[in-house]
Amino acid sequence: MAKKRVMVAAQNIDLSAVQYEQEEIKAPHLTGLAFKLFVWIVEAPIIGSLIISLLKKQNKMTQLLRNTVIPEAPMFKPEYPPQEPEPGVVSLDEDGKPEDRVEVALKCLPQYDPASCWNGDSTPSFRYWKIRDYAYAYRSKIATPSVVAEHIISVVEEFSNKKPPQPLLISFNPEEVRSQAAASTKRFEEGNPLSILDGIFVAIKDDIDCFPHPSKGGTTWMHEVRTVKKDAVSVSRLRSCGVIFVGKANMHELGMGTTGNNSNYGTARNPHAPERYTGGSSSGPAAIVASGLCSAALGTDGGGSIRIPSSLCGVVGLKTTYGRTDIGGSLCDAGTVEIIGPIASTVEDVMLVYSAILGTSRADRISLNPSPPSVPNLSFNDSLNSLGSLRLGKYTAWFNDVYSTDISDKCEDTLNLLSKTHGCEMVEIVVPELHEMRTAHLVSIGSECLSSLNPYCEDGNGARLSYDTRTSMALFRSFSASDYVAAQCLRRRIMYYHMEIFKKVDVIVTPTTGMTAPIIPLSALKDGETDMRVTGYLMRFVIAGNLLGLPAISIPVGYDKQGFPIGLQLIGRPWGEASILRLALAIEELCAKSKKRPASFFDVLKSN
Repeated sequence: MAKKRVMVAAQNIDLSAVQYEQEEIKAPHLTGLAFKLFVWIVEAPIIGSLIISLLKKQNKMTQLLRNTVIPEAPMFKPEYPPQEPEPGVVSLDEDGKPEDRVEVALKCLPQYDPASCWNGDSTPSFRYWKIRDYAYAYRSKIATPSVVAEHIISVVEEFSNKKPPQPLLISFNPEEVRSQAAASTKRFEEGNPLSILDGIFVAIKDDIDCFPHPSKGGTTWMHEVRTVKKDAVSVSRLRSCGVIFVGKANMHELGMGTTGNNSNYGTARNPHAPERYTGGSSSGPAAIVASGLCSAALGTDGGGSIRIPSSLCGVVGLKTTYGRTDIGGSLCDAGTVEIIGPIASTVEDVMLVYSAILGTSRADRISLNPSPPSVPNLSFNDSLNSLGSLRLGKYTAWFNDVYSTDISDKCEDTLNLLSKTHGCEMVEIVVPELHEMRTAHLVSIGSECLSSLNPYCEDGNGARLSYDTRTSMALFRSFSASDYVAAQCLRRRIMYYHMEIFKKVDVIVTPTTGMTAPIIPLSALKDGETDMRVTGYLMRFVIAGNLLGLPAISIPVGYDKQGFPIGLQLIGRPWGEASILRLALAIEELCAKSKKRPASFFDVLKSN
């Protein structure tokens, strides 16, 4: 008989007695024929249930969900206490026009002269073209959106024809891109661009609707059972700003993986090393931005899916507060952990795209009571001085629990430089029950994903999913209604701990991932793989953003000894996007000189 465990109420926990426990995931790493056989066994009616049950017991999930008394009531969606207004910000009208919000955000950016970048190499280190650089080039007739479109089209077609296939886009129509670019070029010729985003090329993850493209979610069949009739809300907002959509970016099938492996269409490769993963599930969006093809992309983040690939590919990824952006028109629009957010090569470009797409849905506005959206005012000299009052919370034992100390050392060096330069205060914190948080997140996202997919899978499409997705689905089917409720009780408990932490600090700092880009096993390209140890390292620090709906951003801060990108994560207070954007920009400036050109990079703006 299993021994019952009774949890002490969260408010009575003695934090001084909390001991950090290293995560040890017990599950086999399988590829190829062994992986296929494993999937066949776990899907079998009796033996499959026994194997899944054994794995759950070995990973302490069964005890937590079935044999533990959790005193807190369930929290089925993130619930926050009222938040204090952020200092030094400019409010944005979420009911106004997206192009008006972008114009306000543009005026909040630091002074910058794009012309200097065209007068020879102004900086010795590598840098990406900013959205403001493209806008200057178009207005100055140095380039046109149509010319840039041709450069992008040739590169995308080159990647699609590689052996083995390495498609950055799953759905791509060159004529559609040319048509959008021609319309934008005409607007510039007439002197009437719609916004600073006019003529800017953006990729859309394959689980977000972008008409007339299908939304396959990385599967071979989703477009057969779900028709796209219009843009997702976020895409529609970008379209009104004049954005040019290059197509639907590659992704880990249905978002159920952290590497970006896709055996259906081919796996996108890391621009810094083609033999390594991009990270997932927003693999295509991060790779497209990192390779210089697009200024920005939209991804979804239900378990680090924006931040993980942004970190591994050396770009910036923003996970907004849950509900800050309207997720309507995406395959994950019924969940409680997922958001749509931007990936870009710089913090300021993330800020511009974020300003365009933000706006809480009517339903969420009633239930979540969001603070008004805002962006940091960076256009005056005192802006960086306000960084000195920020308190940064660091749980050292957790921070250092990484695959290679290259990661923790680089992140630590960056924080020390930040404190030395701007006077930010480092505060030691404790985050209790990290295992409980991971388990609650897995049950939540798994149950919600299964609920949305069941109608399609019961029709026989489940057998058409890739082997790693079928492995996840087998685990998700083992969760009961009581497991889901227990996970929501844990969500309230973990939320309490974090709201207490935010009484002492403004931002929680961690590495974004516990390892840099993993090698792609050749045997995994055809049929995928399952490697929960890698998944554990990649997801180690991202879960609070999803289970609790907190805003978080990943900023590149350097490289490990092998030359692969390292990301630093900032986790903010609820609705506190402006604060983490301000801090992220300061970190980006401190790390600018160490920026390296990716091995696979295309200068589509200045290309001859």
